[in-house]
Amino acid sequence: THYLTCRIQECSETKRSGPFSRSIDVSSLVVQDEYIFIQVTTGGRATYYVSYRREPFAQIKLPKYSLPKDMHIISTDENQVFAAVQEWNQNDTYNLYISDTRGVYFTLALENVKSSRGLEGNIVIDLYEVAGIKGIFLANRKIDDQIKTFITYNKGRDWRLLQAPDTDLRGDPVLCQLPFCSLHLRLQLSENPYTSGSISSKETAPGLLVATGNIGSELSYTDIGVFISSDGGNSWRQIFEEEYNVWFLDWGGALVAMKHTSVPIRHMWVSFDEGRSWTKYSFTSTPLFVDGSLVDPGIETQIMTVFGHFSLRSEWQLVKVDYKSLFSRRCTKDDYQTWHLHNQGEPCVMGERKIYKKRKPGAQCSLGRDYSQTVVSEPCVCAQGDFECDYGYERHSNNQCIPAFWFSPSSLSKDCNVGQNYWNSTGYRRIVSNNCTDGLREKYMAKMEKCPGKAPRGLHILTSDGKLVMEQGHNATFIILMEEGDLQRTNIQLDFGDGIAVSYANFSPVEDGIRHVYKSAGIFQVTVYAENSLGSDSAVLFLHVVCPVEHVHLSVPFVAIRNKDVNLTAVVWPSQAGTLTYFWWFGNSTKPLITLESSISYMFTVEGMNTVTVQVAGGNTLIQDTKEIAVHEYFQSQLLSFSPNLDYHNPDIPEWRQDVGKVIKRALVQVTGIPDEQILVAVFPGLPTSAELFILPYKNTTERRKSSEADLEQVVGILFNALNQNLVQFELKPGVEVVVYVTQLTL
Repeated sequence: THYLTCRIQECSETKRSGPFSRSIDVSSLVVQDEYIFIQVTTGGRATYYVSYRREPFAQIKLPKYSLPKDMHIISTDENQVFAAVQEWNQNDTYNLYISDTRGVYFTLALENVKSSRGLEGNIVIDLYEVAGIKGIFLANRKIDDQIKTFITYNKGRDWRLLQAPDTDLRGDPVLCQLPFCSLHLRLQLSENPYTSGSISSKETAPGLLVATGNIGSELSYTDIGVFISSDGGNSWRQIFEEEYNVWFLDWGGALVAMKHTSVPIRHMWVSFDEGRSWTKYSFTSTPLFVDGSLVDPGIETQIMTVFGHFSLRSEWQLVKVDYKSLFSRRCTKDDYQTWHLHNQGEPCVMGERKIYKKRKPGAQCSLGRDYSQTVVSEPCVCAQGDFECDYGYERHSNNQCIPAFWFSPSSLSKDCNVGQNYWNSTGYRRIVSNNCTDGLREKYMAKMEKCPGKAPRGLHILTSDGKLVMEQGHNATFIILMEEGDLQRTNIQLDFGDGIAVSYANFSPVEDGIRHVYKSAGIFQVTVYAENSLGSDSAVLFLHVVCPVEHVHLSVPFVAIRNKDVNLTAVVWPSQAGTLTYFWWFGNSTKPLITLESSISYMFTVEGMNTVTVQVAGGNTLIQDTKEIAVHEYFQSQLLSFSPNLDYHNPDIPEWRQDVGKVIKRALVQVTGIPDEQILVAVFPGLPTSAELFILPYKNTTERRKSSEADLEQVVGILFNALNQNLVQFELKPGVEVVVYVTQLTL
């Protein structure tokens, strides 16, 4: 599969372009906001690429030993990528990674986030982005086989458990002490668009969250209630002891709740004070099996439609509920209050100090179209919490970012050429969308430095599809990579191993690959050599060029003596197929003998019919042939000839030879009366037609060998007597009688 682009107005085959030259995995293309993601799997290992704002694709850089089994793009909001990666040692959890603006360099945000399967088999990651306030996420993390809910206010740099409410619904104290006990929330969005889901927040009601969950040491799916936060997740209150769907009306100034149940209902509850008190309303006189509710779009929503059935067999019922009469007037300035966004008392969140205004609890007034939630928004001085560790760095207990054991900070300048500049990381990067200024910004920001001159190092050569087998006559595309070195001042020489070589003055012409066609089969040593004024490096690749094999014939003796070596040969066509691998299977063996030679010597140890199968592998082709060999302690044989008329009817194909051999055998048995199992006839390929008659001992008579050999001589005498008297004949077709003779050998 390839990724192709074109303009809609002129999308013909000649107008299409391929922004990514290599083939990609099927169904791996993801286009989301400013980003395009693709996946390429080579040798069982997946590599991911990203294009930001339709720029050339770049390989996504995860920590070196994350070794991802699976990757999902969670969010691309605010020019940054949130990705969930299942690493080599994970089964039911994923690690969260967050990228730089271009989506190339990823750093770890949170480990072991819970995952599950959706109704359609899709992967669901327990991560929730709070609407209305940037930088706040909730995640369910697995720790020691327990699922716990964590919250971050700075896009994953720091996480903490949720503080449980101080009191329950009855006003009694809740004994729950961090970190042993906390509030845990179900973070799945509803797959039914007509229910509110287990957690809900709105852009139009910043700071207000409603979620289903429980208080305790871990997340539970039985002992649940509904909780609300009015300050962006800092503090929580319980509003129901059972599961409810909760919808926002009129900028979040009113909440509507309906019990989530499988039995019919006719009541809903409305709150004007963020769930502190509820008023019960009846929306239908007859209880209704509720399938869902549709809240009319618009920020001033005061109407909702409930739909369902009066009985399991009745038609759909729609109930329109208009709440406008509950909003008695327009809000005035006396109906508002302010609240400060904070993180456990810290007023700076994502580098900003924000003050919002909202309706006072209990004010039953409606907001106008010109309503604005934000009163104050001003930047904060940059502090350590505004910076995360840059790619290749890890945060240690002293809160410092230190290079990981696998990372060399100097590698960031590898694509840098002498005379140019590059940004040298300090190990920190400001969190994307963080608006802090001054303070530690100058200390932690990357420094622009001159590109150092470097000798070539880490030179690699590979094929564009990652395979080391190529068919003769097809294009082989070689990709040359270099970890360090001045790309513009490094000479490249590539020897294809077949007597042809090319040279380039710098790296530019080879970035998209170098193509070459091999005209013969074989194993070729492909060598690349890179050199500049500071040093050199080289790399080697061994490429197998094959001509597809079309047919194999296994040549074996028809009868062999037990415990004596026999030669077996696989004849392959075409004969110049290059390097082939031969797999030899004997009898019921579960492991083959593997050779690079087409012939082997083998000793059979068991009497009777033995099966031999040879498989020949060349490139992507695997063919086989199977033969049977009669193995005995001893036997006798005699060459046979035929009357000349048989040659005229001989098409010289294996099937004909097998059928004629059976006819000759039947004729011998009929004339001599010798048991069928003591005679074997094998017709040879070619003309004139000839065959070999094998006379076998009767069953397995190894212990009576001397007497059996005498018996065998007697059988041979009977056969020869019949053949010499021209008694053995068969009718090939009406009017064609063929006589079988003993071949007379002459010197």
